[in-house]
Amino acid sequence: EYQGWKGPQGPFNAYHSLLSQVSEGYCAKALYISDTEKRKHFRLVLKLFFSNGQEIGTFHSKLIKVISKPSQKKQSLKNTDLCISSGSKVSLFNRLRSQTVSTRYLSVEGGTFIASARQWAAFTLHLADEHCTRGEFPLREGYIRYGSVVQLICTATGVTLPPLIIRKVTKQYAMLDVDEPISQLHKCAFQFQGSDGMYLCLSTEKVIQFQASPCPKEANRELLNDGSCWTIIGTETVEYTFSDSLACIQDPVSPVPLITMLELTGGGDVAMLEVQGEYFHADLKVWFGDVEAETMYRTPKSLVCVVPDVSAFGSDWRWLRYPITIPLSLIRNDGLIYSSSFTFTYTPEQSFLPALQILPELTQDSDTLLNRSGVSPLPSALLSIKYSVCSF
Repeated sequence: EYQGWKGPQGPFNAYHSLLSQVSEGYCAKALYISDTEKRKHFRLVLKLFFSNGQEIGTFHSKLIKVISKPSQKKQSLKNTDLCISSGSKVSLFNRLRSQTVSTRYLSVEGGTFIASARQWAAFTLHLADEHCTRGEFPLREGYIRYGSVVQLICTATGVTLPPLIIRKVTKQYAMLDVDEPISQLHKCAFQFQGSDGMYLCLSTEKVIQFQASPCPKEANRELLNDGSCWTIIGTETVEYTFSDSLACIQDPVSPVPLITMLELTGGGDVAMLEVQGEYFHADLKVWFGDVEAETMYRTPKSLVCVVPDVSAFGSDWRWLRYPITIPLSLIRNDGLIYSSSFTFTYTPEQSFLPALQILPELTQDSDTLLNRSGVSPLPSALLSIKYSVCSF
């Protein structure tokens, strides 16, 4: 059994609250920030304990920007502080007549998009190529403007909606001719690309398509219903993963080390891997699968290890004909395992050569007889190992 307490760190007064359980997780639904507070950022700190009082650890969110209300100014790329770029993580919610009790979040459950009053989902918002063929959705970089074709991809499940055209909403009208950059907390609507006024809409807890009504006197507007008007806000997610199933844990698991990048140097018999990230310490070792690597601690942001020989992963490595991909993890000296999304791949490079004969160099007018017994054949195949690293 777990117990959790939360509180903002830094400029705000500590506000501790027992987290309420939602489905299989826990959710903190309220955070108060004083109107007199001038600072623009804060972070949440979560302390977890077992029911017997033993501390699990302290976990920090990323910096959270305080946005009291949506900007009423026309957005410009000269000030991108509140703009949303392609590839950003966002959340969408619908609030009926500004009543917080009626708030519904766009979410995914069982592979289906739903409108949930209990939990929100993070979506990656991508700019899509407007001129792509059907079934192909190449993505683009840049800041997202109204009128752009976008893709919403759930970060947790990978489920995506069809290509959508994002529209600005003004007094429940979708504005068809606005192309300014999107801003945090703006109201917007999502028109299905290629449709005649069909919009993403919620109905109770279902997500449906809604047919907007054209305005006869204003061709640049379409009338929406309440369920088709969404508020967009940027989000950040932080995941901490650890396993204590084989460990005897006395100390807190935090701070949890995070791997951000790998850099490979050398090759052949001596290949070194620099592991870059945060919250490293001298009690951590790099493991390639179930093989411990010789590890040297440099700084809280850098570890260096010797890449284990491929023979450590099987006796038949000499006949290797396919790549071997090994997961990377960090293990503390008390057995606590910190997994990562990074892998290391051993790739065989084979050069098949015919059994050529090596002949001595002869001058043009030489009458020297060749001694056939001294000819040496080359090996029929040469095997070397190429290394690569990646994150999925």
